[in-house]
Order: sequence, then C-alpha cells, then structure tokens
Amino acid sequence: MFRKFAKSILTLGFIASATLTAFAGGHSNNISEFRICILGGENQSDRLRSNECVRKYTEDLLGVPTKIFAPADYNGCIEGLLGGNVDMSWLGASAYAKVYLSDPDAIQPVLVKINTDGSYGYYSVGFARQDSGITSLEDMKGKEFAFGDPNSTSGYLIPSIEIPKAGYSMEPGEYFGDVVFSGGHEQTIVGVYNGDFDAGVTWADGLGAWEDGYNSGALRKASDAGLVDMTEMVEIWKSNVIPEGPIVLRKSLPEDVKIQMTGMMASLASMDQECAYGFMAGEVKGIAPITHDAYEGIIGARKAKIGN
Repeated sequence: MFRKFAKSILTLGFIASATLTAFAGGHSNNISEFRICILGGENQSDRLRSNECVRKYTEDLLGVPTKIFAPADYNGCIEGLLGGNVDMSWLGASAYAKVYLSDPDAIQPVLVKINTDGSYGYYSVGFARQDSGITSLEDMKGKEFAFGDPNSTSGYLIPSIEIPKAGYSMEPGEYFGDVVFSGGHEQTIVGVYNGDFDAGVTWADGLGAWEDGYNSGALRKASDAGLVDMTEMVEIWKSNVIPEGPIVLRKSLPEDVKIQMTGMMASLASMDQECAYGFMAGEVKGIAPITHDAYEGIIGARKAKIGN
C-alpha cells in the first residue's frame, strides 16, 4: 500500500507544469475568493505564518482574495468543509473520514505528502520525558496519558484501537490513571515536556533522527520552534504505519479552479522547498496524487470505533 511514488511524482510534476503554463496570466472568473483551512494542533500564529506562502501563491494564481483560517480544533475545518465555507485543507485521514461519512459529496482528496523515502505513511508515536523513568506502556500503569483531538488519526483514532489490542485498556482508571485530551498535538508535546502529563501521543514520519523530532511531523515542528529539546524525551510506543492524510478540495469548486490548485500544490516542493517544509510540517520528497480508495480502511475503522 505504501509503495514508492517516484513515477507518480514525475507524472504529476509534468501535469502540474503544463497546468500552470496553461493558466499563466489567466485567472478564473468563477469564484470571488478562496478559503484555506489549517487543522488545529499548533498555535494559531505559527500556523498562519507557516502557511502564508501558500496563501500568497494561491492568490497570485487564482487572482482572487485568499484567506487562511486556523481554528482551535479539527472540528473547525471539518464543519467548514461540510458547510461549503472552506475550499481547501490538508486533513488527517480520520478527519477526512469524518467529512466523508457526514457527506460523501462534500470534498475530493487530490494529493498526499510523500516522505523523503518515497512512502506516504506516518506513525502515531507515544513519548514521555526521559527523566520520568517511563520507557514503554508497561511503565504507564496509573499514569496520565494525553491525546490530542478526538478527530485526529494519530492523536486518538489509531492509538484508541491499537493500544487496547496490545493489552492496555483506554478506559480512564482501568490501566492508565487517566486518559485526557490536550486539545492538539502541540499542546500534548509541550504538556508532556513541561510535566503536565506523564506521556502523550502525536505524529511523525518515523524517518531521520529522534533528536530532530524525525524528518517531519508534530515533534519536528515543536523541535524547530524551540518548544522542546528532543534529547530530553523518549519514545515509548509506535503504531503500525498509517496512510498520510489527503489535501482535499471542495468538490463543488469549478473544475478549472480544482485543476489549477492541484497543479500548484503538486509543484510546491519543487517550486519552493521552504514553503513546502512549512506547509507539510517538515522534510518532504514531493506531493503526489491520491484517491478516496486509499482511505477506505481508515473510514471503516472510524465508523466502527466512533460511528461517524
């Protein structure tokens, strides 16, 4: 499933180049604005700053005012997409499943982040402070375990399925002293680092060095921002590989707008590596096409666990 995407990247790169050339100098007249929603998990000001380059590229390409929204939680983007008030977002797989289960015709997955090794998977990673004495889930009996957002794939859905399968109940008080939601990935990471929680889970591509927060993911963003020193943290659990969430577009957008935005986002890593680094939360090889079929497993898991 998580095969190499070099051929797809080259193919889409050609399409993107042709698309951008075809539309150069010609703006769409079918929309009056374009709205991008950035999932919660990082403080709002950092999310706006990291994605300003995408906003500017979009505005230049489409020739209409482009706005970025950075709501406090995942539900803000989910409801915006369902209500037709958001045109593009990079969703986690579980958030995509939530939108699809609520309205299959609301959005269309078009692209996915490709890791530096050519894969498009990532992991839910459990972690604790190195000086806590916690090195695995076996050390977490009676301890407080923090999760991010109920609509997060790595921050809740996957660990809520895989951790009980490993023999550790997720019901508060049964094995862990408490199971809490921090509100987002950054809040979980900083909370564990500051000693507010005994351990937490977040997401990472699992590539590169732990001391850097891996190559991409929430740990890398927190490390880059100077919020944590990764040498003072230790990994205590890792999930099976998870399919990376898709970049989605509102399905009812005009076709020319969808073509232009798909082409632009597919070209982002080659066009502006720094911008791609900020948008995709770390190092990437590229951005390649993806379809709904890649998320059928996550949709089934969410429906079984949460219901919608």
